[in-house]
Amino acid sequence: MKNISVVLIEDHDLTRMGLKTAINSHDGLTVIGEATNAIQGLEILKTMKPDVAVVDIGLPQIDGIHLTSKFKKYQTEAGHPNTKILILTMNDSEDTVLAAFAAGADSYYMKDTSSDKLNEAIESTYAGNAWIDPAIANIVLKKINSGLPMETVPSEQPKTVEIEAISPEDEKVLETYPLTERELEILELIVDGCSNGEISKRLYITVGTVKTHVRNILNKLCVDDRTQAAVRALRSGLVD
Repeated sequence: MKNISVVLIEDHDLTRMGLKTAINSHDGLTVIGEATNAIQGLEILKTMKPDVAVVDIGLPQIDGIHLTSKFKKYQTEAGHPNTKILILTMNDSEDTVLAAFAAGADSYYMKDTSSDKLNEAIESTYAGNAWIDPAIANIVLKKINSGLPMETVPSEQPKTVEIEAISPEDEKVLETYPLTERELEILELIVDGCSNGEISKRLYITVGTVKTHVRNILNKLCVDDRTQAAVRALRSGLVD
């Protein structure tokens, strides 16, 4: 059996050390590189080309979702599609989970799950199966059922989730009613998981103004909620 190479991108030193020990103690898995932020992580992924990258979603400055999106774009352009991304997080919110998969994440693992399950998730991800932590699988699948297609396999196997790109009809709507510069700023913060209050503070505008912009964004993207807006933004390239 091939030895699966792993890169860890995690800013918390103790967590990263613990993950490294757990992974290296498992036959068939080897950590070949580490990074504490997205900039370092992106460079390591490009140069080392590991089989699987375990990426913390809460990285400083540039989070794990943006790192995943940037790396997947690089893979497509450079022709190196082999590295799989396993997102590591304590956040099980619907918005964050769907945004991670929309960015190109292959699997989603909760930090409070056992190390044995992490190794199982890495192996499954390497094999090409989307591994969704059981703690969030039902939430994700229920949300996707509201309008985004999904594909599942029997319950004892990892779940596979597919999210479609923006449709030609919706592209025409965007061409007719393009997002303003301010709407694009807010859309990027929505993808980052910011609430209306957080967006208000970052952009120095009132919450009421944020709500108006968000409503306009949803209308222009032809979606019903912020989660679907984040998915379409990433799939259509509106947000990197």
